[in-house]
Amino acid sequence: MLPAIVMVGRPNVGKSTLFNRVTRSRDALVANIPGLTRDRKYGEAELDGRTCLVVDTGGLAGEDDAIDEAMAAQAIVAVDEADVCLFLVDARQGLTAGDQEIAGLLRRHDCAVVLVINKMDGVDEDLATAEFAALGFENAHVSATHGTGMDTLLEAVTPLLPAPEETVETSGHGGISVAVIGRPNVGKSTLINRMLGEERLVVFDEPGTTRDSIDIPLTRKGRHYTLIDTAGVRRRGRTTGVVEKFSVVKTLDAIHRADVVVLLLDAREGIVEQDLHLLGYAVDAGRGLVIAANKWDGLDVAQKDRAKREFDRRLNFVPWVRLLQISALHGTGVGHLFEAIQESHRAAEVTAPTAELSRILEVAVEKHQPPLVRGRRIKLRYAHLGGSHPPTIILHGNQIDSIPASYRRYLENVFREHLGVFGTPVRVEFRGSENPFAGRRNPLTPRQERSRKRVIRHSKRKRR
Repeated sequence: MLPAIVMVGRPNVGKSTLFNRVTRSRDALVANIPGLTRDRKYGEAELDGRTCLVVDTGGLAGEDDAIDEAMAAQAIVAVDEADVCLFLVDARQGLTAGDQEIAGLLRRHDCAVVLVINKMDGVDEDLATAEFAALGFENAHVSATHGTGMDTLLEAVTPLLPAPEETVETSGHGGISVAVIGRPNVGKSTLINRMLGEERLVVFDEPGTTRDSIDIPLTRKGRHYTLIDTAGVRRRGRTTGVVEKFSVVKTLDAIHRADVVVLLLDAREGIVEQDLHLLGYAVDAGRGLVIAANKWDGLDVAQKDRAKREFDRRLNFVPWVRLLQISALHGTGVGHLFEAIQESHRAAEVTAPTAELSRILEVAVEKHQPPLVRGRRIKLRYAHLGGSHPPTIILHGNQIDSIPASYRRYLENVFREHLGVFGTPVRVEFRGSENPFAGRRNPLTPRQERSRKRVIRHSKRKRR
């Protein structure tokens, strides 16, 4: 595994901000709100020419409620995996009992610890050093927000990492990127934990438990995946607060980053409008798509029949999407979910020669002619492949601006059927015949242009 650097500390001490600094990214959600991060978030950083794994964790608040205990369990697992722990404290708040409890926890684990005294802006450095010296760790002073002190911190961390020959630099990222999306509390984190085979994400029976998009590498049966857990998305009118709004932005970004999107539904509630909005967004983004109806095992026979009829009726506009019935909690159908993800990914990378695509176009036009425009028939001459994810087919012809959306959908369906593409949208784009003289200036000189106009006037007088 790559050497791992894990960030721990109380809520709102700046762990996610420092994570973004070290990884030189904006991956972690940052806001001035305690407890924003709840799951382990992984990133990569280059330290002295070496790739390292950087892990952000939820704040250790020492509360007794269930969700805080789940967050603490995630942080402790991360510490167990760490080579170096960056223990963040808040210079403005000073040493707290919570800091002392975390220090005691770290002493019981076999990892090197660097005390990071954050938020040093306007704080006397000597006083801060003296106050936190009681914790007994080597320290560095930084301002994660402004980036000051970062060079000194990284210089302190580098010697604590395992020697290069002791690590095998293999990253699990890559392969098929899969984003799991859905409304709050439909079971997204539970499903990803089931796919991973471990309690990797905080699961709590409360909407909004997941707030950020979490990327998790997975290797299964020799195939590599990156699973992306996302925050639940409610309809716009019910989205409140800066955290929820940023979470929605991160979810929509995850859809665009993914190769395949799994839309998770709650089978007990059926399909609601927000499910259809998310489905439409994934289709518009051109992602491969699988729909999974979760909590299926909790339905009786009559409820299952009603749910199937509703799915058939409300999903008839995406007949190319596979619908699975699963139980994320018990694992029913999750193996088939992997098969559907692979099928969707293969379909998104379909290839076909220009001759074959042009023959399909010819068949489609013979079966159903394009409409007339001002008495002239639209002519589509040939087709070729324009890209993948989603498969994009470029059609060349004339009067393309007048092609109606219904005829475009007809062509998309014809190409999907002939190519055997299932589980991904197919896009058809049109290219017009270019006029080689379009945009050119008049090739005549001013004198020639005046002579041309005189000839035209003389001809008109003669005709009179």
